[in-house]
Amino acid sequence: MIHTQGLTKHFKTVEAVRGIDIDVSDGELVALLGPNGAGKSTTLRMLTTLLEPTSGTATVAGFSVTDQRDDVRRHIGYVGQGSGAGNNQRVRDELITQGRCYSLSAQASRQRADELVDALDLGEFAGRSVSTLSGGQRRRLDIALGLVHRPPLLFLDEPTTGMDPQSRANLWEHILRLRTETGTTIVLTTHYLEEADSMAERVIVVDRGVVIADDTAASLKNDLASDLVVVATADRAAAQRIATTAERIDQVCDVTVAGSRVQIRSRAGSAVIAELLRNDTGAGVLGVDLSRPTLDDVFLGLTGRSLRESHSAPETASVA
Repeated sequence: MIHTQGLTKHFKTVEAVRGIDIDVSDGELVALLGPNGAGKSTTLRMLTTLLEPTSGTATVAGFSVTDQRDDVRRHIGYVGQGSGAGNNQRVRDELITQGRCYSLSAQASRQRADELVDALDLGEFAGRSVSTLSGGQRRRLDIALGLVHRPPLLFLDEPTTGMDPQSRANLWEHILRLRTETGTTIVLTTHYLEEADSMAERVIVVDRGVVIADDTAASLKNDLASDLVVVATADRAAAQRIATTAERIDQVCDVTVAGSRVQIRSRAGSAVIAELLRNDTGAGVLGVDLSRPTLDDVFLGLTGRSLRESHSAPETASVA
């Protein structure tokens, strides 16, 4: 569905994208992650023909983004970070207009609008103007606008930014259900790492305009990050005994003693805890905590920086 090779984009002296190689198969749900300024949105804008690449090649839905732009646009849906609907338009009318823009007949446009109003639970708002909708309702309308022409590929650029958790969960329920029903390929960018972790089948991490990791979230966390086992003890002497035992365990990567607490990094945290118990080091232990790695830990391990440090998604009280 998507193939890029050596894709770049330069703005005067700024190299926003410095050689992106991506392959996305039909039906995949892929998350594109990276800090602000990593080149994610620029890459999406090239793949959706909104920006001309400086060099390299890219085909989307089988068409060149430089030589067959009209064909690309007919085969994709694009939901950008801003609302795509006019504030003074009514919801159903906006969907009908979008259908007409894609050369659907008046009857087909009305039928498709009704289908999407039903699929995305917009019936209650179909006759209201867009300006009266909440953030969650607007984003559902944006998704509907991107799906009017039944594209095989849908791009979602920060689809849930600014939503409260309930609205985000509601929107994702609709997206995943529609994907199951239609088999649509989805490529998204998001600042919510838990979304990428739980929703995406594959995660592509971009930093400074290049791909630095590409795999399932589970594989990335297993290969590039580690579990954290924290053992709270009664005193420093007990902590030192546990640390000495932990250092002898094969799966342990790093051991740190901080006062009466021991921090143990391992690719197999549960196995380390079991081994500590087998070695009868329980004397003086007050508690044990196991934390699994996150995608932010993966990025931290790859670059020495946190994805979360560069993301400050606002919290709003929108209601889906």
